[in-house]
Amino acid sequence: MTRVIGLAGPPGAGKSTLAARMADAAAGSAVVVPIDGFHFSNAALELRGLAGRKGAPDTYDVDALVALLVRLREPGRDALTAPAYSRDLHEPVKDAIAVPAGVRVVIVEGNYLGLLRDGWERVRPLLDDLWFLDVPWAVTRARLIARRVTTGRDRADAVAWVDRVDRANDEVIRATSPAANRLLTDGETPAVP
Repeated sequence: MTRVIGLAGPPGAGKSTLAARMADAAAGSAVVVPIDGFHFSNAALELRGLAGRKGAPDTYDVDALVALLVRLREPGRDALTAPAYSRDLHEPVKDAIAVPAGVRVVIVEGNYLGLLRDGWERVRPLLDDLWFLDVPWAVTRARLIARRVTTGRDRADAVAWVDRVDRANDEVIRATSPAANRLLTDGETPAVP
């Protein structure tokens, strides 16, 4: 059976980088599934009036994430696919990640894996472990601003977005750290069990 490790933490903490390092160190026995691929499309966010809050808990398709996690735990399951998020398109891309039938570990990385409301409470019980990457706001803020500028945003707009949207999300996410089995610090790379 596939072991599912959740890697949570605030935006800009370095979850994607850490998950990739962990998978690389596992030498082909681990696959990374970022929850950003489960964002609703920009069109769906516009229709729901959520485009100005993209990244908040209700901007994700939690039902689809839960469905994937349930399927990952099925004995003798077939190969699966998961969506990814394109930072170039600023959209999710369906079926972009292959999850082979025999993969030993899936590292699910994202912000709200320990959130216990709004449907997210169904996620934590489907994870064998939940690790929380704890990086100070000052560090994540600088990284988030740089990320938005690198992907084509104006610096003033990037700062405004980070201080309004990402900061609010950061506070929600940090409050979920007690749901984690393990707290990680910036630069730490734990071995995949």
